[in-house]
Amino acid sequence: MGNPFKLPEGNVQIAFSGGRTSAFMLKQILDANPDWPSDRVQVTFQNTGREMPQTLDFVRDVETHFGVPVTWLEYVGEGPSFKIVNWETASREGEPFEQLIRKRKYLPNQNMRFCTEELKIRTAKRYLRWLGWDYWTNCVGIRADEPHRLNKAQPKDRWTVWRPLVDAGVGKHDVSAFWKAQDFDLQLENINGTTPFGNCDGCFLKGEQKIAELIRRHPDRAKWWEQMEDLALSLAAKEAATWKKNTQRREMRYFINAQGDWIFDATDALCQQDEGECTG
Repeated sequence: MGNPFKLPEGNVQIAFSGGRTSAFMLKQILDANPDWPSDRVQVTFQNTGREMPQTLDFVRDVETHFGVPVTWLEYVGEGPSFKIVNWETASREGEPFEQLIRKRKYLPNQNMRFCTEELKIRTAKRYLRWLGWDYWTNCVGIRADEPHRLNKAQPKDRWTVWRPLVDAGVGKHDVSAFWKAQDFDLQLENINGTTPFGNCDGCFLKGEQKIAELIRRHPDRAKWWEQMEDLALSLAAKEAATWKKNTQRREMRYFINAQGDWIFDATDALCQQDEGECTG
């Protein structure tokens, strides 16, 4: 059996989400391909503007420590619909996400995840098509211990999905062990192999407990999600102005502040089950 991290033929997009798993994957691919074919490989990071500052720092550090260029992309509501940025110029106040909400005039939710589709998937696609790519392999950081993400069919689009971590049997404990041995790391909590504030800080696909932790520990960042509900309400009908059906972020904040810290210790006070994960 060959090396599961050996690059396939043709153009390859390596999707770097800014997290530990995809950075681990990138390092394994780099090590397995010493003659890095930069003319046909693109490492992309799609910034939504709602990533924690530590995530942006980590993407920059990966570029420096691993010696690999990462193309930073952001959604733009008009014109070419994407722009190339870097650590210095990347949005940090949710600007790309807000542009999308203003254009669509309603909020994404569990049933309509157009934020992931537009801010990450299509933004990368537009960039790669701009480069002149017609077809490519899309390398994603799905692990072997994520069964809920393994049964998706190949997309009917211009790319084929490659999941080398699955082929290599890599789980979250392998990723954690790798980062413990490195001289740099993502400066966000690693709790049993998961990062509560990874990806979009207050993503509606995260369990209520993670969102409540954001409200309690980072109220300034949680406020943006309330502001977007207010914005959507001014643009659309009420039912299209909440991230989750019948639940407003402001109401959740009132509840958390009124109840106190005990709800974080009570297993049934808040939903702790993730409903999905933003990937890019």
